[in-house]
Amino acid sequence: MKTFLKNNWFLCTMILGIVLGCVVGFLWPGATAMEPLGTLFINLMFCVVVPMVFCSISSAIANMQSMKRAGKVMGTTLLTFLVTAAIAAVIMYVIVLFIPIYTAVPAFEEGEAGTIDAASLIVNFFTKPDFPELWSRRAILPLIVAGILFGFGVQMSGGPKTMTAKILADLTGVLMNVVRIITYYAPIGFFGFFASLVATHGADFVSNYARAIILYYVVAFAYMFVFFPIYARFGGGKGGAKMMFRNLLRPAAVSFGTCSSVATIPTNMEVSQRTGISRDVTDIVLPMGATMHMDGSAMGAIIKVAFLFGMFGLPFGTGKAIAAIIVAVLSSVAMSGIPGGGGTGELVLVSLFFPEHLAVAFPIALAIGELIDPPATMVNAAGDYVVSFIVSRFVDGRDWLQKQLKK
Repeated sequence: MKTFLKNNWFLCTMILGIVLGCVVGFLWPGATAMEPLGTLFINLMFCVVVPMVFCSISSAIANMQSMKRAGKVMGTTLLTFLVTAAIAAVIMYVIVLFIPIYTAVPAFEEGEAGTIDAASLIVNFFTKPDFPELWSRRAILPLIVAGILFGFGVQMSGGPKTMTAKILADLTGVLMNVVRIITYYAPIGFFGFFASLVATHGADFVSNYARAIILYYVVAFAYMFVFFPIYARFGGGKGGAKMMFRNLLRPAAVSFGTCSSVATIPTNMEVSQRTGISRDVTDIVLPMGATMHMDGSAMGAIIKVAFLFGMFGLPFGTGKAIAAIIVAVLSSVAMSGIPGGGGTGELVLVSLFFPEHLAVAFPIALAIGELIDPPATMVNAAGDYVVSFIVSRFVDGRDWLQKQLKK
């Protein structure tokens, strides 16, 4: 027990902060006043993570010995993201077929229907009109695109031999150290965040949303403890699942506590380096995963659509299910790095499936999204670490983990 506490004291304090926050929020309605404690931690993380994302992904590409390896890492990463998200969406669809989540229609006032400019949405996902706009947590995916282009630009100018590549690598290391300093405040931040969350939304857990919310929480944790080991075993071979579980709890706790994949990037990098995953793999997979890998969000999209189909008395047949799965995988791109997702993902879903009931469906989807945000982000962000195992298999060989264990 002493050894366990010595090695995991920080993780234990983070979990303790979450539990105490939930208890205080449940017993004291005035705990909403503690929200600034959580906001302070999240803001500190965002301020350092944004430049770290740019430096780490640019440095990874710039310092690779060949552009071919960089392309292979990125291609494998994107394919893995799509496959795991599709698996998660299909699993959730099968579950809601057997466990209906229909409930009575809540009383929502009619409002004006929102509209989506698909072209503008795509453009803003990947680019920004002015350079200063890149340096924002709300523009992580455009920042990643800029970092990739910059990294390849350094490669074309000489790669690791250039002074720029060395500066990028040095800056990444410095920013990682700053993150380690900030994380000592994490338990207090988690306490304030969850005290406020439970005090604000506690009543919703026993309202009409309870069945959908409880189902999602159960499935999210089950997915993490059943499918993550399968992915880790496939990616790392013998010993992969054991190594994954040894390091998974910390990114899972951070992502659950912050509701942000972006804020979990530093923690994911730390545990990935401890695992022995190549630095160039983690520096590409983890920043990209923060905005493009979202198994939890894909499951969330399915449960929102199923909830609304049942509420409006509409059949959720195979054809609509396939469309919902495709939308679930694609609609949430660039949303997981922002707590709550900004509502854009929900607007995409309800506009496609419920255009005639948009004013009612949209606030319901938003409410469900907010209540399932902690476990959804946990599956998204902790899954980024697990995906690194799979990418390493195809980039560094099937026995990459065994080689690390022998060192």
